Amino acid sequence: MGKRRMPDLYRAPFPLYSIKVDPKTGLVITAGGGGASKTGIKNAVHFLDLQLVGEHQYSASLLHSHDTDTRATMNMAVGDGVIAAGQDGTCCVMRFKHCTQKEGGKAEAKGVRNSVQQGDARRRAGKGDKGGQDGVAASGDVSDMKDETARISVIGMAEVQSDLNPQDPLQKVVRFSPDLSLLLTGGTDGHIRVWEFPSMKKKFDFKAHEGEIEDLDMSPGNKHLVTVGRDFACSVWSGSQLAMGLQWLETMPQIPERTYRYMACRFGKVEDQKDTLRLYTVQIPHKRDRKPPPCHLTKWDGKSFLPMLTAPCGTEVISTLAVSDSGTFLGLGTVTGSVAIYITFSLQKLYYVQESHGIVVTDLAFLPHSLKGKNIKGNNETAMLSVAVDSRCQVHAVPNRRSFPIWLVLFFCGLMVVGVLLLLQHLFPGFI
Repeated sequence: MGKRRMPDLYRAPFPLYSIKVDPKTGLVITAGGGGASKTGIKNAVHFLDLQLVGEHQYSASLLHSHDTDTRATMNMAVGDGVIAAGQDGTCCVMRFKHCTQKEGGKAEAKGVRNSVQQGDARRRAGKGDKGGQDGVAASGDVSDMKDETARISVIGMAEVQSDLNPQDPLQKVVRFSPDLSLLLTGGTDGHIRVWEFPSMKKKFDFKAHEGEIEDLDMSPGNKHLVTVGRDFACSVWSGSQLAMGLQWLETMPQIPERTYRYMACRFGKVEDQKDTLRLYTVQIPHKRDRKPPPCHLTKWDGKSFLPMLTAPCGTEVISTLAVSDSGTFLGLGTVTGSVAIYITFSLQKLYYVQESHGIVVTDLAFLPHSLKGKNIKGNNETAMLSVAVDSRCQVHAVPNRRSFPIWLVLFFCGLMVVGVLLLLQHLFPGFI
């Protein structure tokens, strides 16, 4: 696929920086904003209801908007009804859930500070407080409504200082561990901070890279943590101890050192191989030339961390990486707004739309196999959501490749055999 404008699934009134899909509730959660600047652009987390329309098309409607005051959510992790949102140099942890009117009334009677909204029916009533550096603080706002349908509540749980850069503190990445027992953050000060969840007690705080943390991910069983920094390093940690540094150039010895830097990392399963694990990394050029060199994808053995395969992935600089929950597909977004989907087995491109967004793609999220117990992929092999600074949320679906029923194949084979026999009988009378 070439350059074409994809239809918008949803358009927010502010720049979008993060998108996640909650597999339990089926909610699509996206967030962003204009920050503290006095431009009138709001900061909020939006909860969307995603519906499959037909076999390949999707629609989304806004269920709830949670105001985040003067702080834009730049990155986000979702797990078991909880959002961990990176806002400036802090990580704000919020719990969300669907509430019936009866349940919501009980919660409000107990004085819970929250925010609820259904469509446009809401009324602002207050704002939460902020906590100290490593302490916790309830945050949020209170709203009420007069309809009798289900609604969403958002309650502030905790707020911790996740980046201590004295110049401009900024949390750049946040991730839950696979078992949801830990919350991991990284920022511009080069430190990795690991918090016990849900107590938010700090477990580790160590200097992982010189300069900014670009990305991090943790393997199943919390055995290994992989971190990516702007210092050209991709490191594997066991607890807070450095286990090894990854060397992707072993697969590309012709490329000089420090020509590329790591940009992203993600663990992924291998379909039909329960105990097999893969790690995927993206390498982008450190400097841009008139004739830009290609970016690269590398697949690693997830236990030995030996490189298995490296493949080029175009000259557009990659801005974000995602892996499907099945481990079958990789999603890539670029700084020029393009979106691509690759097959993890071969690292071959399956889907590509050039400049689908008008500007940098900030986050991607694959749809799970099922949402709320129903098939949400429709007649698609996979589907992926993308958001960008252009405030647009789009869906990218890869239709199932056409296949013929076995009975139809056998029917045509039978016809061919009969046709050949009739032709031979015509050419050689008495053949049959």
